[in-house]
Amino acid sequence: MSAWAPKRFWAEASVDETEAGFAVLLDGRPVRTPAKAAFLLPTRAMAEAAAAEWDAQERELRPLTMPVTRAANAAIDRVRPQQAEVACLIAAYGESDLICHRADSPAELVARQAAAWDPLLDWARDSLRAPLIPTAGLLPCAQPADSLARLAARVAAQDAFALTALHDLVALSGSLVIGLAALDRAVEPIERLWDLSRIDETWQQDQWGIDDEAAEVAAARRRDFLQARRFLDLASPPV
Repeated sequence: MSAWAPKRFWAEASVDETEAGFAVLLDGRPVRTPAKAAFLLPTRAMAEAAAAEWDAQERELRPLTMPVTRAANAAIDRVRPQQAEVACLIAAYGESDLICHRADSPAELVARQAAAWDPLLDWARDSLRAPLIPTAGLLPCAQPADSLARLAARVAAQDAFALTALHDLVALSGSLVIGLAALDRAVEPIERLWDLSRIDETWQQDQWGIDDEAAEVAAARRRDFLQARRFLDLASPPV
């Protein structure tokens, strides 16, 4: 038996500007979130992107084809009610950031990590005033408390929509610094940042070849990473 899917019941999706934000309307009726909250978005660009997703639905509603709508629902229903907790969860990545954990061998991998990640550490030190300490091997390294506090403050300053995007950028890359670099558009294009988060995996592929299943998972994670940046741009377009 196939799973039930809601049918398309509207003819047209549109955008309406209100005092509280931009609404998406289906035949003039405002969309609501799964938790029945008002689906109000911070920018017209985001609302238009969400409306385009609704318009693109055919006979059945396919949520997996609606990434902007799903991310906005998450921002409104899940992130906003527990914004401080989400910010703390994201900031905690700074304590064990991917780019601080280095191999001690082989020399080629050590060199690749340094070439990719040292400039990001330099950026965190100079632009975020948050120097972090790289370490080799399995033993953890305590990071400077002042640096962690500055990184946490930067995360906590984001609104629910930016925080939703930042959560995915950080969780998918394993790096708070990479997530904040995406937030600040410090490395462009965004695909380059994703590649920087994959240094270890790329090296493994070079040694042992590509595993089809792992490649499929990596492609899905890359797509989600790029979508998170798109959502961030829709929430706060570059100046």
